[in-house]
Amino acid sequence: RPGFRAQLGRRRDTAEAVSRVGAEKAAGRAEGGSVDLIWIIGPNFLAMKEAGRLFGPFVDRLPNARFIDIEGKPATVTDFTVPVEGLASPWRMAQLVYVYDSATVRAPPRSIPAMLDWARANPGRLTHPTVRNFLGSTFLKQALYELVPDPAVLATPATDANFGPATAPLWTWYDVLRPHLWRQGRQFPENGPAQRTLMNDGEIDIMISFNPSEASTAIANGQLPPSVRTYVLARGTIGNASFVAIPFNAAHKEGAMALADFLLSAEAQAHGQDPRVMGNFTVLALDRLPAEERARFERLPRGAATLTNAELGRPLPEPHPTWMTRITAQWERRVSR
Repeated sequence: RPGFRAQLGRRRDTAEAVSRVGAEKAAGRAEGGSVDLIWIIGPNFLAMKEAGRLFGPFVDRLPNARFIDIEGKPATVTDFTVPVEGLASPWRMAQLVYVYDSATVRAPPRSIPAMLDWARANPGRLTHPTVRNFLGSTFLKQALYELVPDPAVLATPATDANFGPATAPLWTWYDVLRPHLWRQGRQFPENGPAQRTLMNDGEIDIMISFNPSEASTAIANGQLPPSVRTYVLARGTIGNASFVAIPFNAAHKEGAMALADFLLSAEAQAHGQDPRVMGNFTVLALDRLPAEERARFERLPRGAATLTNAELGRPLPEPHPTWMTRITAQWERRVSR
């Protein structure tokens, strides 16, 4: 529709759109907003939900919502422990994986302590995106899962009282790891694509991804060598769902809902899951789809570097959004010293 505006690009675009909607609410612009649909997850969703900046609930008005696999994929209705309550529609599943070059790495580290040992033995061959990027913060959250004295605390909000004791082992581990990272931990790639370029150029041997099919897609597109493979840690890795949400003052709410519903269609979901396209894992329950729609998924190739569902295992739930916010702020203080 003319004038329809969706923010589905880079995560930085999401932050800009969230800020714009907040400014419009503060200015009393209750209608005709400048953003109609936002790709949103985690802290941004929590902030907009708590501030009353979201339209809805609307998900139950989408015809394709009946195919969402709520039972098998609970992250489709709970975002970083926060109930979505129909205020955002899921459109893809994600799980943290580690990508390595099997031509140079015979036995990749399968635990967070083992990763430190590997980095010591292979200085400069591991890095992570800046923690200002979601991949960088997830690198630290994943480490925290294995190092925190009681992982159950991560399901509750981070506070002044619990943050220090819970994260102390993380920073001890990271302070030892950092000098062994690429460029001695003094510089970090800005995002996932920049990290992937380092691997393709042979500067690092292991990288992280939130897309289990990224390696296969990158091989198909000539962005990574055919020798790369994917693995997860022995104790599991973090998984989540990506959502789209409609601002409270969106000018084209009907158009936004139409797009959200299309993203839930078998056609769009199967296209996105194709490893030659994006390799996104579907949010749908395939056994509920008509046979002809289910066949779209059955025809898809898996990709040489893509793990099976059994190999991926059940994903670990995302910590409460406040852990990500505080970890990012603490990392910024520590690396700037």
